[in-house]
Amino acid sequence: QVQLVESGGGLVQAGGSLRLSCAASGRTVSNYAMGWFRQTPGKERTFVAAIKWSITYYADSVKGRFTISRDSAKNTVYLQMNRLKPEETAVYYCAAGPLGDWTISESGNYQYWGQGTQVTVSS
Repeated sequence: QVQLVESGGGLVQAGGSLRLSCAASGRTVSNYAMGWFRQTPGKERTFVAAIKWSITYYADSVKGRFTISRDSAKNTVYLQMNRLKPEETAVYYCAAGPLGDWTISESGNYQYWGQGTQVTVSS
């Protein structure tokens, strides 16, 4: 199994940027599909971005602003978030799922999850 620890969250002004990190241990991240999701109280956890087979995927709402990447040497996945909006305030979660043919945006397809990191975008 893989253990995931997110970091990099915090308070940022609208229009600003943050880079989230997801450090993995126990397994190599390149051998998993890696995704980022976000969730606010009372709302469903929603897909943000993922990388699988070196192919990247993004929710329509973040295309052009967010970038997911991997650093194999550090066994870490990143989410660069630019031009953040207040409505994107949420707990952001890193997740890992098996390589295979499945819907990348479905949270139920991911087996391992980090504890989450809070991102707050002020207006």
